[in-house]
Amino acid sequence: MNSATPVALDGIRVLDFTRVLAGPYCTLSLGDLGAEIIKIENPAGGDETRRFLPPDIDGESTYFLHVNRNKKSVVIDLSKPQGKALALELAHRADVLVENFRPGVMHRLGLDYDTVREGNEGIIYCSVSGYGTEGPHATRAGLDPVIQGECGLMALTGEPDGEPMRIGVSLVDAMTGTFASQAILAALVARGRSGRGQRVEVSLFDTGVNMLVNFGAAYLMAGVEPERPGNGNLVAQPSGVYHAADGRVVVTCANQAAFERLCGDVLDAPELIDDPRFLDNPARLSHTEMLSDEINRRLGTASRAVWLERLRAAGIPGGEVRSVAEALGSDEFAARDLVTEVSHPTLGPLRQLRSPMRLDETPCREPESAPTFGQHTREVLRAVLGYEDAALDAWTDAGVIRGQ
Repeated sequence: MNSATPVALDGIRVLDFTRVLAGPYCTLSLGDLGAEIIKIENPAGGDETRRFLPPDIDGESTYFLHVNRNKKSVVIDLSKPQGKALALELAHRADVLVENFRPGVMHRLGLDYDTVREGNEGIIYCSVSGYGTEGPHATRAGLDPVIQGECGLMALTGEPDGEPMRIGVSLVDAMTGTFASQAILAALVARGRSGRGQRVEVSLFDTGVNMLVNFGAAYLMAGVEPERPGNGNLVAQPSGVYHAADGRVVVTCANQAAFERLCGDVLDAPELIDDPRFLDNPARLSHTEMLSDEINRRLGTASRAVWLERLRAAGIPGGEVRSVAEALGSDEFAARDLVTEVSHPTLGPLRQLRSPMRLDETPCREPESAPTFGQHTREVLRAVLGYEDAALDAWTDAGVIRGQ
């Protein structure tokens, strides 16, 4: 993409009061789509993820570097009246405001929706929270590991006879950010029709419960408490992790035809097709462990490469169980062109993931590195609010702002 290529959110300014992951993941997506992201950080060190290390590169957190690409860092002390005034001025010149403070904090700062809307009727004001902005649990701190436990996801993760397990990545945070960006985009479309902004709210708990998908539906509609499936599947078999001679593979057969191809074309075991224990999907679900034993006994005679080639030839979904290093070094990863290089102000060139979103006419912007602390404070206050150096120097001396 060259500099003349239009981006989908060109001209959209987002004022970002978020930290850690759920909120920053929302603004990460908007920034990838071309919005200008102005990240407001506190003078006491800014976003907590700047100090999430190791791993780090020369003291810079890899966590922060990833989640905060394509953003401008502006350091303002919101505890000072002039800091609040500057933040409100920026909000009056923004299209979108995103915050993930506990409910009540933005009101105390004079940056709540009603106050901002008085000077900016078109504002899309998005609040990301743990349990919503109203109700008996609104003031509780909401963190991904706790939410995974409370919403039922942990109960569905892990081996059937083992302990409930948290998903390794903070997936509820990431999905909350994704839902928030989706809601913001919808609100921008609605504003294009009506000319009016609106308030948007997404919570971690609501998102976590929605991630139960068919398991939640099974309980609500049929009163069925789902069992923990481990690496298997409670609705279709065979599906799970199996063992080739040199490692694990994932195989999924979603229908009878796929099962018959697996037995006849891949495993050279047509006798399994007519075995009463495996005759149809209900029978296979009743004899999952026996079926896994039969599959593993055959897969153990050859390497993963042999079996994956045969699976693909038969049109059956299958793949290796990879480490992170193997996944990011795979042919699939290389073929999708998912890595680019950015130039960081102090660290130099860094490898950076591209966005997974592909748009033909308005592609995602080429990633820019995450900002250093306060890198854009003066630049933004000059360009957006029109302040000159004399005022910026005075506010710097008074501790209202920090940065370049």
